[in-house]
Amino acid sequence: MADAQERDNTWIWVGVAIASIILLVVLLKKDETKHLASGAVAASNAEVDAKLSKQHSLKGANDTAK
Repeated sequence: MADAQERDNTWIWVGVAIASIILLVVLLKKDETKHLASGAVAASNAEVDAKLSKQHSLKGANDTAK
């Protein structure tokens, strides 16, 4: 009787590991960019821009007064 040859499943495990890592990266990236759709970033940027323009206008007024 011939002995049954055992299969080497190393490449199957490597493939499953790579596919799992790719899936995890895609899911985490989607979750990471979810906050951009809420509009909070745009509101924060608008607030910062308003403060910077106010600060620049005050600095310009002080420079011309001297």
